[in-house]
Amino acid sequence: METNYILAINPGATSTKIAVYHSNKFVFLKSIRHEYDDLKSFKRTADQLVFRMELVLSEVKENHIPFEQIGMIISRGGLIHPIESGVYEVNEAMISDLEKGVMGDHASNLGGLIAARLISVLPHAKAYIADPVVVDELQDVARISGHPEFKRISIFHALNQKSTARTYAHSRGMNYEDLNLIIAHLGSGISVGAHKKGRVIDVNNALDGEGPFGPERSGTLPMGALARFCFKEGASLNEVEKMLTGEGGLFAYVGHKDAHRLEKMAREGDPEAKLIQDAMAYQISKEIGAMAAVLGGEVHAIIITGGIAHNPDLTGYIKERVGFVAPVFIYPGEDEMRALAINGSMLLSGKIAAREYNRENLVKGLDLEKPNQVRE
Repeated sequence: METNYILAINPGATSTKIAVYHSNKFVFLKSIRHEYDDLKSFKRTADQLVFRMELVLSEVKENHIPFEQIGMIISRGGLIHPIESGVYEVNEAMISDLEKGVMGDHASNLGGLIAARLISVLPHAKAYIADPVVVDELQDVARISGHPEFKRISIFHALNQKSTARTYAHSRGMNYEDLNLIIAHLGSGISVGAHKKGRVIDVNNALDGEGPFGPERSGTLPMGALARFCFKEGASLNEVEKMLTGEGGLFAYVGHKDAHRLEKMAREGDPEAKLIQDAMAYQISKEIGAMAAVLGGEVHAIIITGGIAHNPDLTGYIKERVGFVAPVFIYPGEDEMRALAINGSMLLSGKIAAREYNRENLVKGLDLEKPNQVRE
């Protein structure tokens, strides 16, 4: 019996995307939306495991996918300890770290947990994750923050950045490992990475408040003013965390997190909306310029991807400012489900091998017992 169906799972804060992939094509794609009332009773994200798993199983059944022919479950990786890029089989060490939330509580933690639980009902399947957000390939000099109490860590849109890089390389008849690229992922968080010969040697921490501001994240703020805010009368840790990662950026300036709505307002002549949109593009351009310096000016291409890359006004602004560095290419949207499926297909075909998540394979040079904690 063939077991070459691939089930891909990508859990987000308000949705669970699933897909089944077979013979190099998608059988179906589905995004299951989760309303606030469905999730509010769960204290921790990990507590949603059974709820989301049952929804995934229901979709697989309704689409008449034979359980016995699913040979692989591959999911978006969560906030485990830092690891190098690749596909990792879900094991007990990973499950333990995802359940504990060793690097933070985030919806992506559910991916590996759902995959592991599904093995009990999918008799021939194995569970994997691919290029989790904690992929860490930073060069040593990029880890230095400016004070020994603080470490720069790698938290970014690794799955989409790596996949987009390979898509671009393939379109040019080249290998990703032979190119120097700057890739900007523009979504609810914004990450800009310097890719040198297949490794992301520097990138802003897109989750925990570094780099350009985005729809809900404040990005890098004036440090003195931030310190004074933290110690103002009545300021709580929760208040500061929300300001940095949930209620900053566009939300703080215009009262909503909808980049498409901001684009429409700016195009219709709202001067504040245009200023804020330009400021976001300005900061993205500055970060791209910084990554050009990281690569010593040897840049083959600049790639802009993610949902906000659909906005031609914003991407046009960026092109005008960074086009002198290298040609700029736009890959709008994120294609994480395709990236998961392709990783799974390469694994099934033997083109790549799965890696093991264990203490020896974790990125060296970090204090893994006391990592900088990131937030949802």
